[in-house]
Amino acid sequence: MQTVETLNEGLKRAYTLKITAKDIDSKVDAELKRVAPQVRMPGFRPGKVPANLVRKMHGPALAQDALNSSIQEGVQQLLAEQKLRPAMQPSVSLENDYEPGKDAELKVELEVLPDVPTPSIDGLTLERLTVATDETALNEQLQKFADQQKRWEDAKATYKAKIGDLVVMDFLGKVGDVAFDGGTGEDMSVELGTGRLIPGFEDQVVGVKTGDERQINVTFPDDYNVDTLKGKPATFDLKIKSVKTAGETKIDDELATSLGLESLEQLKGLLKGQIDQELNSLTRTHMKRKLLDQLAEGHDFPVPPSMVEAEFNQIWSQLEHEASHEEDPAAALAEMESERADYHNIAERRVRLGLLLSEIGQANGVEVSQQEMNRLIAQAAQQYGPEDRQRFMAYVQQEPMAAAQLRAPLYEDKVVDFLFEKATISDREVSREELEAAIESEDGHVHGPDCSHDHDHDHGAKPKAKKAAAKKAAPAEEAPVEAKSSKKAAAKKTEAPAEVVEEPVKAPAKKAAKPKAEAAPAEEAAPAKKPAAKKPAAKKA
Repeated sequence: MQTVETLNEGLKRAYTLKITAKDIDSKVDAELKRVAPQVRMPGFRPGKVPANLVRKMHGPALAQDALNSSIQEGVQQLLAEQKLRPAMQPSVSLENDYEPGKDAELKVELEVLPDVPTPSIDGLTLERLTVATDETALNEQLQKFADQQKRWEDAKATYKAKIGDLVVMDFLGKVGDVAFDGGTGEDMSVELGTGRLIPGFEDQVVGVKTGDERQINVTFPDDYNVDTLKGKPATFDLKIKSVKTAGETKIDDELATSLGLESLEQLKGLLKGQIDQELNSLTRTHMKRKLLDQLAEGHDFPVPPSMVEAEFNQIWSQLEHEASHEEDPAAALAEMESERADYHNIAERRVRLGLLLSEIGQANGVEVSQQEMNRLIAQAAQQYGPEDRQRFMAYVQQEPMAAAQLRAPLYEDKVVDFLFEKATISDREVSREELEAAIESEDGHVHGPDCSHDHDHDHGAKPKAKKAAAKKAAPAEEAPVEAKSSKKAAAKKTEAPAEVVEEPVKAPAKKAAKPKAEAAPAEEAAPAKKPAAKKPAAKKA
């Protein structure tokens, strides 16, 4: 194989490779010898078909396979001989005038990873903001949890339903005089005021009594998920089976035992553990941001444009998705466009930080064990059904890129933990409000490289983004029947710099979109979590 370098500019490289026809033919001959004994042809004994007939029958396919194999081997040989570390998959093209039997000339273009200077990790100083769990916070969380465990009691027959009550009903939905698919149901329970049904439905149920029959009028939203119902006026014939009011939920041992726990003290212990995990996660997020700031300030080197562009496209795709859910998508997109350059700077910083963390990890022997990888794969596979789960696990084991994307967040965490051990850390106790304010003050910045957990943001890369209001959980809108499960959006990721991937930024949208109506009650911001009967496994910070 003949190799000629045609470009060496910054991190860009280009080469022409010539693979001789002789080398390709030798591969074809070797393959013919291997398959000839297996060829069957009428008039010949098994394994005795003449080589010229085998070549005539299978020669073109074998030649194509030999060419492909030669190209792959040629590119790998080039990378090894030139000691190249591709940033992304090399671009390989075969000259258009190639014909079988002739030399093959390839054009290989790629960007290489830079020589990352040895990261300076001495002298790192960090402040760890800690929050002590006090009794007041624990009691507030316990009360929130108790409030969610409503005990419904049948109201008197003369009682009129109010917001906050539970109404059990049969219903029949019609457009015009024709019942539509999915618009009929029995014994549906609706908690009034949760906004889980199409607009206007719950408001018209207020005031009903047990045994009432009522017809209500609604209009399906223009963005309803059933095309034939979008924007259509409809009626629902309701038969009220019962009206229930929420009884008082006492915070006592009975509440705990109803959840499969032994006592109120055990319930408190589980809730305290959850609060401690949340506080530890906030502490880690803040400290990690400060750590990455120090790394970024102390290192500056060129990064591959292709990696930056891939990272930018990932950021932009996420922002477009968020903007599409704003009250004014056009305004949100316009604001994004005005800050495109800032987001491009964010992408460049992310790639640089990813390369730095990867270099630090490799230089200090940080690794993700096979046991840890097996656990990651098994956890990721749980989102699929039994049949797809096996295919997913096989795919990850066969595709290095897929495995790297799973490995990246854990690898980054391990490198960050290593740096925490090297740093000089001072502790300062603050309130939860102060810690959250310290994190929120940085929410327009993209610190660091992992898109899967901490949502870090980068100092100096762009003006502080406007923080969108928290959205309620909102599956697709449905008629008053249960909402159909919405498809999960596939998380789009690009190739990570070495082992590390980047994390998303928030769109600079002005206001959060109103949550869509849903058939299951929407959760309020930060509800108390329902503890498991058994002690939960430690959550990764």
